[in-house]
Amino acid sequence: MRSASDDQTTRARIRDAAILRFAQDGLEAPLRSIAADAGVSAGLIMHHFGSRAGLRRACDDYVHASIRDNKTELMLPAGAPAAMLAQLAQLEGYAPLVGYILRCLQSGGELTSRLVEGMVADTVDYLREGVRAGTVSPSRDETARARLLTDFALGSLLLNLPEGKDPLNLAELPAWFAAYVDRILQPTLEIFTEPLLTDSTLLDASLEGQGSAQSTERTTS
Repeated sequence: MRSASDDQTTRARIRDAAILRFAQDGLEAPLRSIAADAGVSAGLIMHHFGSRAGLRRACDDYVHASIRDNKTELMLPAGAPAAMLAQLAQLEGYAPLVGYILRCLQSGGELTSRLVEGMVADTVDYLREGVRAGTVSPSRDETARARLLTDFALGSLLLNLPEGKDPLNLAELPAWFAAYVDRILQPTLEIFTEPLLTDSTLLDASLEGQGSAQSTERTTS
């Protein structure tokens, strides 16, 4: 009989195998292939996750937790530079998660919407931590800012997806991801650290326009 720790180890092994297989072959990859990769029976996948959707949710939750932990670490004032360098040194290890996210975005559907909404919520949380730590400026609309940053990140990944790579070559994905990060890191940090616009004229005009529209709406209602 398996112990509880054995079950947890098996569950994690199946989840990790699923992330890799989904990243390579897409979200419709056969469960029997995932089972073979994990060294278990297809029935054991059902035992641990109940269904393909249950397995997807477990993969999503793991991806969420990984991204959230890494981003939160970067928001801490004392450890941010060291954390960034450490994460850059481990980029190859993140490539399967990136491949999995790309496949989810390509697939769409309810579970992908859940994944994206979870990313937005996580972004709100770690930016809020940054505001509390003094490393991030506060926002007039935390959720809107988090959603825009999530859109930027996911949209950029999709636009830079290697052409003609179906299935994704997981052996090549780490090098592609490292080159992608190397290309966007400096301009991204520049935009976030040294604002693109030299004054707040456009923002002020936008806020004034919103205020006027809300005032008119209250008057006519």
